[in-house]
Amino acid sequence: MNDFGETLVTEIRQFDKKGSGQAVVWRENEQGNLKKLRLTIPQTLPGEKVEVTVDKPEKRRRRAILQKVIEPHPERIVPLCPHFDRCGGCVWQHWEYSGQLKGKTNYVKDTLEAQGFDPNLVKDTIGMDNPWHYRNKMEFTFAPDGSLGLHEQGNWRKIIPLETCLIAGDIMVDAAMEVATWAKDHQLTGYNKDTHEGLLRHLMVRQSFKTGELMVALFATEAPEGNLMKAKEDLVKRLNEKIPEAKSVLWLENRDWADRTQSEKTHILSGRDFIYDEMAGFRYRLWFDTFFQTNPTQAQKLVELAIEMAQPKKSEKMIDLFCGVGTFSLPFATKVKQLYGIEIVEKSIESAKRNAKDNGVENSRFLAKDARHGIDQVLVEFGNPELLLLDPPRSGAGGKVMRKIGRSGPDRIVYVSCNPDTFATDIKELVPFGYKLVTVQPVDLFPHTVHVELVSLLVKE
Repeated sequence: MNDFGETLVTEIRQFDKKGSGQAVVWRENEQGNLKKLRLTIPQTLPGEKVEVTVDKPEKRRRRAILQKVIEPHPERIVPLCPHFDRCGGCVWQHWEYSGQLKGKTNYVKDTLEAQGFDPNLVKDTIGMDNPWHYRNKMEFTFAPDGSLGLHEQGNWRKIIPLETCLIAGDIMVDAAMEVATWAKDHQLTGYNKDTHEGLLRHLMVRQSFKTGELMVALFATEAPEGNLMKAKEDLVKRLNEKIPEAKSVLWLENRDWADRTQSEKTHILSGRDFIYDEMAGFRYRLWFDTFFQTNPTQAQKLVELAIEMAQPKKSEKMIDLFCGVGTFSLPFATKVKQLYGIEIVEKSIESAKRNAKDNGVENSRFLAKDARHGIDQVLVEFGNPELLLLDPPRSGAGGKVMRKIGRSGPDRIVYVSCNPDTFATDIKELVPFGYKLVTVQPVDLFPHTVHVELVSLLVKE
């Protein structure tokens, strides 16, 4: 024992769902019986022999602190980011990128095989040529002392002061650093989640990789008025002078206790309240709360893969379920006779309609309704489609929605997923309706994290 707890030597067995290593240690309790201690050890790889420190080892499940890697994995590398040891953003920077891709492929295979599908249908994960600076959107948090940074790994109340971020674009980081300096110069307080006091809560920085336009959105508990007028004017001046790409500078009031980026009232400090971006040859307007793929380079590949698998025809009708702002809808609409998009978020549907109009897409209709009831309404108005695409949230579509899809009987179903677990359970619901899984293509949209997306094709036999 030492001042920090008990020191143990163990071997990493596997990853948990968040990308940390897991190990099991057998210890003898006070009665002389063996007791299993399950350890979660960040920044480790399966097969490694490590020395760790465990606080309160009497608990059966504990998060351990890595002290030393005794026998390293052959694919272990030195992380590039100075924040890696503490930041909760990237969990796999210590793993060679080719290893990450293999790990993600195996994860998808194992998940499908557990549901009775052939793992050989899964292709190798498509990675990035340069797996850095790929994100077009980042959210930073203010600490109570006003410093700006990222949440510490495993501790959402602790903020690591920002120096850099290797997965965000350089201009995005420059803008965040400028805001951090501004907040410090004006001695502005950050929001305290325990006392619910303080001014600055979050900073969202969003950039179009295509147009270069940048959005800087500051979330605060007060309006930029009265004593804050001078600070507000200085912020606009600094960003206009040092970040010319900033075409949208926003101050968003958020007094809600919930710790998320939302707005009760939006103040446009400079420019407009949205920026333009492009994907697959279509132009989109992005507001601060618009869902748009975070990695535009790989998202483009998702769209291309979906079209390639679906083989849409000009004579066909198509439903795009969970359509969002039309990321898949617009490229597909130009290749089918008619398209109907369904999405529960009304603001996203408004954006989808506007995006269709902006791009001259006239054969698409959009419905703001939940997937389960939206399908029923669209089938009555639209008839049964030959092609259906769905891109649900991480929670999946669910059994009821999948069975409705099966009963509607499209010839081909393209399922885009950000969660292989819910994907596998969802598509199992289609088997009794005569659908066969043809292919699964994983795509890495989030290098250095545990997440993996995929595009798949199912056909009705």
